[in-house]
Amino acid sequence: MSRRSVSAKDVADLAGVSRAAVSRCFTPGASVSPDTRARILKAADQLGYQVNRLASGLIRNETGLVALIASEIATPYRSHLLSALTEALQQAGKVALVINTDRSDASVERAMRQAISYRTDAAIILSGMPDQSLAETCLRNGMRLVLINRDEEREGALRVRVDDAEAGRRAVAILFAAGCRRIALASSAADTPSLRGREHGFREAATRSGIDWIEERRGMTSYETGRTLGMALLARPDRPDGIFCTTDLMACGIMDVARWRLGIRIPEQLSLIGFDDIAQAGWEGYNLTTFRQPVDEIARRSIDWLLSGNGGDSIKELAIETTLVMRRSVAQGVVATT
Repeated sequence: MSRRSVSAKDVADLAGVSRAAVSRCFTPGASVSPDTRARILKAADQLGYQVNRLASGLIRNETGLVALIASEIATPYRSHLLSALTEALQQAGKVALVINTDRSDASVERAMRQAISYRTDAAIILSGMPDQSLAETCLRNGMRLVLINRDEEREGALRVRVDDAEAGRRAVAILFAAGCRRIALASSAADTPSLRGREHGFREAATRSGIDWIEERRGMTSYETGRTLGMALLARPDRPDGIFCTTDLMACGIMDVARWRLGIRIPEQLSLIGFDDIAQAGWEGYNLTTFRQPVDEIARRSIDWLLSGNGGDSIKELAIETTLVMRRSVAQGVVATT
């Protein structure tokens, strides 16, 4: 069987119209008579014709493609954000091109060059930022850039961030209000801007308050790292009675080590706070108090900015607040607005 795609000329021949008439029929707002439109649509349906949006977009110098450049896409928070972004793009009539990278600048640079080669209209970056010159190349090629939870600034790009440092500060206040007097910061060694912000806020508040505190930073941002952190923090003689973990995924690992390996009761003997509000945080087995990242709002506002045509404007930034979600991993007596 022939694998040749059905062309607009095939539709025109069957409908007895010109190739230009077929083009007008499938162009929003173009003028074509009702009778001609009906004949063309009938022929297109009979042949199984589909408009080549990519080809027509290239003619207008607009492909409708938006690259989503991300690492660790299997983690709950990242997969949730990618799902929200792809859904928002589809609703806007755009097509998402997901490029999976590792955490290195070299990997992100290759991803950016891939995006440019596919003539994508824009790129949303959820990973390590490439070199300044490459970002400028993207912008010179007419691409718009959205940087999510990054600390770099690029002329003509949108930076979307949450107040990570404030969450770290609030975590200290919540643990103190819960009666904790020896608290801990548990984080990975990933050293991303988001994690650094949460760590900085915690250290600042803990130091200012004079509370006795310790810190452990190890491994990748994963459940397994949480288990390792749990053993390092909780098996020591002077173990903490309250922990702020910079992600929920690691907090779940700490909780499981505390309860099932060390016999520590939560929240009676240990209060625990996470960050992200992944789906697992709300499971009955965890009931983790956490700071919710407004994923749907981040996705919606990022796509709205891309569609607004403001990509060439001066530096823009959207600062979005997190929401404290109180569950049962913190000792009673804490007011949610602390």
